[in-house]
This record gives sequence, C-alpha cells and structure tokens, in this order.
Amino acid sequence: MQNTAKSATPDNPPIHLIDTEYDVIADLALGIERHSPALSKMLLEEIDRAELHSRDTMPSQPVRIGSEVEVLDAKTGTTRQLRLVLPIDADLEVGRISILTPIGAGLIGLRKGQSITWPYPDGSSRILKILKVTHSKRN
Repeated sequence: MQNTAKSATPDNPPIHLIDTEYDVIADLALGIERHSPALSKMLLEEIDRAELHSRDTMPSQPVRIGSEVEVLDAKTGTTRQLRLVLPIDADLEVGRISILTPIGAGLIGLRKGQSITWPYPDGSSRILKILKVTHSKRN
C-alpha cells in the first residue's frame, strides 16, 4: 500500500479511502491493466491521490465499496441511485455499478456535496455531484 495523496484540483476533489480497500482496488486495477489500460490507469491515479485511513479514523460518509450513492448528472439534471460494488456483484439493471467502470472509479472516496468531472464511454465528460451517501451496516 502506498499513499502519495496528490493535490486536489477543481476537477478532482480530495478523496478518502479505507487502507484495506486501497489494496483491493489496486489489485483489481492492476488485474485489468492488459485489457483495459486506460481504465486501469484512471483508477490507479484516483486511489493514489487518496488520503488513507483506518476504518476507525475514516471521515464521515465517503463513497466506498458497498455504499449507496445518489448522484446528480449536471449535464442532464437527472439523479441516479447507485451502489458501488466489486465486479462480481455488478448489475446495472438494479443500479449496482462496478468499481472497475469509469463512473465507479470516479465516485470512490468522494463525499456528499463533492463533484467530479469524469469521462463517459461515449467520449463526453460529465460533472457528477454526490447528493447522498449511505452505508449498509456491514460497511
């Protein structure tokens, strides 16, 4: 595990991760490096700029694996309910989005009120704003 905690920019607000999730996410990103190098790089860059915490010292309500997230797409004005999950649990039809997707990588570590500009598969960029983060009891 490393923590370079790169500086935040207007397009990339500060993020927070639980140290053990950093390792899981890094392993997943490295595992897709051969067939999805751009996504692997984006996810590794996101987690490398994160401030790492133990589960006990984590600031309140950052998006993490298993979180329910309500996001606003500033371009369309639509809101969506998503649950950020590991790839094996992903199911877009019921709103479970993998950490190994561009939007999943963009949401990890953000908190309510933060926004991020993130590329979509169609080549456009979207501004996503976190409206609400909820954790299940097991998170």
